[in-house]
Amino acid sequence: MRERRLKNEINVVPYIDVMLVLLVIFMVTTPMMTTGSVDLPTSGTAPGKPDKYLKVQVQEDGTLSVFDTEGKESKVKGLKELKATLLPLRGDDAKMPVLVAGDKETRYKNVIEVLDEVKKMDFQRVALETAVK
Repeated sequence: MRERRLKNEINVVPYIDVMLVLLVIFMVTTPMMTTGSVDLPTSGTAPGKPDKYLKVQVQEDGTLSVFDTEGKESKVKGLKELKATLLPLRGDDAKMPVLVAGDKETRYKNVIEVLDEVKKMDFQRVALETAVK
């Protein structure tokens, strides 16, 4: 009977197969991944403020303030009360612009909720207020 000899090598063929399968998976999935980049306008490209407008300001803690066309402020407790405050200020002018302003520390979610609520009120011109540098 012959004596068996042990080999001192590693068979790398299965490792190469696994590597090629992973490479194909990454090549297929990479183009499907979307990045979360948002191109925000700079204040230099933003148009100037209109002569008469309504303003909704969202504070850092989520409280709202509504400013009429003369700049008179009225505090609003929530989104439900925003409609009751903003619609009488608009009157019959459906094209009255509304600017939504948020503090730097305000959660983005709060600003978007206010934007959605103002758009549901059939305001035709709704914009975000930006600071001029």
